[in-house]
Amino acid sequence: MPQLTLNKHIFYYREFIENHLIDFAKENPGIVVYVKPRRHRGPVLVGEYLNGDREWLNCHNASMDDINKWLELLKTQNGSSSALRLRKMWHTDVPSIQGPWTPFTLRTPETNLEMFPNASASRPLDIEQTATEKLIELFKKQRLEDDGKVSDKVLEGKRAE
Repeated sequence: MPQLTLNKHIFYYREFIENHLIDFAKENPGIVVYVKPRRHRGPVLVGEYLNGDREWLNCHNASMDDINKWLELLKTQNGSSSALRLRKMWHTDVPSIQGPWTPFTLRTPETNLEMFPNASASRPLDIEQTATEKLIELFKKQRLEDDGKVSDKVLEGKRAE
């Protein structure tokens, strides 16, 4: 006759469901608790979060204390811990002590005193002067230089009359 051996950890899970799960649900009314029987599979804790993440924890060889700890962890987390990358994608041997670069890093301190909106501060820094703007500027310079000569010619013409 074959000997039937049952895993004692399944009994821990069943005892937890029968005795402690109802107390847990009463202590935490903001948490919805579902119990779903699963035939021929090990016990599993599933945490569903408001952002749509789901985290599955296998409790096959877990004792009653372990189940309580996992349940407390799922209760206090706000999402899946595996989705968060704790390491940076880059590495440097000499990190900057000044902090990361921002668009305001190389700005002059005078910009703190300016009143916004400001037309001069709204322009891009690296825009070159267009050909039309260069021609207009040359024309204005030439006009200023010629104004002295033209005014003298006009005066001479008027005197001659």
